[in-house]
Amino acid sequence: MELHCATCKVRSWSRKDADSIARYANNRKIWLNLRDRFPHPYRKADAENWVESALIARPETNFAIEASGEAVGGIGFELKTDVERYSAEVGYWLGEEFWNRGICTAALKAATAYAFKTYNLNRIFALPFIENRASMRVLEKAGYRQECVVRRSAFKDGRFLDQAVYVYLLEG
Repeated sequence: MELHCATCKVRSWSRKDADSIARYANNRKIWLNLRDRFPHPYRKADAENWVESALIARPETNFAIEASGEAVGGIGFELKTDVERYSAEVGYWLGEEFWNRGICTAALKAATAYAFKTYNLNRIFALPFIENRASMRVLEKAGYRQECVVRRSAFKDGRFLDQAVYVYLLEG
């Protein structure tokens, strides 16, 4: 899969991405805004394991964000099941030196459109920590709307955090 955006490319992972991903992902600021399954410190072995798991997953739901000719982040969807089978949760991260360039917004817009078409979805949602204003702004610029705040719903780095619920609904 490959989606071209003005500021980046969203594409399938490649084994050659491990070095750049390990370099950009090994950042405490990034880790603080993600689930604990995203390790810190982030080593090359973590990147290699991640890429391998993404390559074998079917359907393919996790993608690289490429800028400046290398993978600098990732975006992916967790497809829900049972009565929530037409919904998916989106998550993403981007290397710090690429922040504030419109890359994440462009990647999210493109990946959202792709997900609606590919996975037969009606709803895509995200759960950023309420302190992550930058991610909330990315979601808003990509057309997501805040539905609510879920109080003390996450535990990260030794403390409880509120999460915002952002949703993009398929029109029609």
